[in-house]
Amino acid sequence: MSEAKTVRIGTRGSPLALAQAHYFANRITEAAGGGLATAIHTFTTTGDKILDKPLQDAGGKGLFTKELDRAQELGEIDVAVHSLKDVTVTLAEHLVLAAFMPREDPRDCLIGPAASIAELPQGAIVGTSSLRRKSQLLACRPDLKAVTFRGNVQTRLRKLAEGEAQATILAAAGLRRLGMIDKAAGILSVEEMLPAGGQGIIGVTLHREAPQWLKDAVGKTDDTDARLAAIAERAFLRRLDGSCRTPIAAHFWLTQDGAEMAGEVLTDEGDKRWRAEGLIEGRPTEFDAEVLGVALAEDVAAERAYDLGEGPKPWSDDEEEDA
Repeated sequence: MSEAKTVRIGTRGSPLALAQAHYFANRITEAAGGGLATAIHTFTTTGDKILDKPLQDAGGKGLFTKELDRAQELGEIDVAVHSLKDVTVTLAEHLVLAAFMPREDPRDCLIGPAASIAELPQGAIVGTSSLRRKSQLLACRPDLKAVTFRGNVQTRLRKLAEGEAQATILAAAGLRRLGMIDKAAGILSVEEMLPAGGQGIIGVTLHREAPQWLKDAVGKTDDTDARLAAIAERAFLRRLDGSCRTPIAAHFWLTQDGAEMAGEVLTDEGDKRWRAEGLIEGRPTEFDAEVLGVALAEDVAAERAYDLGEGPKPWSDDEEEDA
């Protein structure tokens, strides 16, 4: 009898990251049908260490993946499990996004004294380090004040309890995965607050030269619906992405008749927003999803009147560590 193969899974060490890693571990074990073991390896990333400044000033999304990327390059781990919205739209050359887990609730939650943005007290202070969330809040309520909140889910809830803000916003996906959705005063509709691209999806990266048995095992965990959404939303972000820091959101969803998608870019203060929407008739292919994401990005760019060439473009600084 051959010895069971072990998949070494890399992850950040926060409660949410570990919950997501264990979810993937269970999923790959079940998909393999036996003969496969898993081992979880935790890493402290640069982004976990830098908590005194906004993400865009600290270096961006790559702060939460580069240690794991490097570990895969060195062969220290076989796969890495990430909240997809923490993953840069351009991966390190040695990596591929090999699987996407079924999407959890993609919406944002309001934590605090009110269940909706409209019900927040006049001039309320809302803690968030997300440019997207700040701009969308101010687009709804210019009287609100956004202050920087960094850290994982538990850290931000602690800061809220200590009175650093009157309310905060977290992804419903992370709260659900942690069994903490009861902390939410209300769940915001995608019409009120369009989610970040990839929100609610767990992405799994794999070395391009991984052995075939590992590629096959990881492939069995992939969810087709989540993959379509990931492709469309990341295509939108990729087409608009660059060095400039701009609030940006994208959300793709399947319907009974096909699929729909919305994407938007806002000014920092939320006083202007450029939005595009589109649909696909019939069951979309991966190619359809990619085309729709790119098309909506070009529509937004045309409305916003900036060049899609090599000049400055939007860069999404969404909050880390809330899925």
